[in-house]
Amino acid sequence: MNLDDALHDGMSMDGAVGIALVDYSSGMILGKRGGNSLIDMEVAGAVLTRVVRAKVEAIETLQLDDAIEDILITLGSQYHIMMPLDDGRRGSILESGRNTLFLYLVLDRERANLAMARHLLRRIEQSVQV
Repeated sequence: MNLDDALHDGMSMDGAVGIALVDYSSGMILGKRGGNSLIDMEVAGAVLTRVVRAKVEAIETLQLDDAIEDILITLGSQYHIMMPLDDGRRGSILESGRNTLFLYLVLDRERANLAMARHLLRRIEQSVQV
């Protein structure tokens, strides 16, 4: 499945507002779908690179032998899920040669099902491995 098809698949979920593939080493959006007048996916994706970087740095500082599966931010009316692409290796994905891409999904909280969203993101993640 190509990236455009994968992002289209993400927008098919009930409650999906927008989805993007973001490179958090640069903040660059590699592909996106959706968004609305309340959320600019370009700006949100770039800003949320700081959240992913901060969590990776926290894992490194605490010397945890682990990696991020996903990060959930719950707002009054939305869910924001950031899911780094798994490169098949444990440890920090900021280390040299590691994947620095993450999927970013925005959901309408009243219509979305978080369990289904995480499941769909995992499926999309597998289809866009680079």
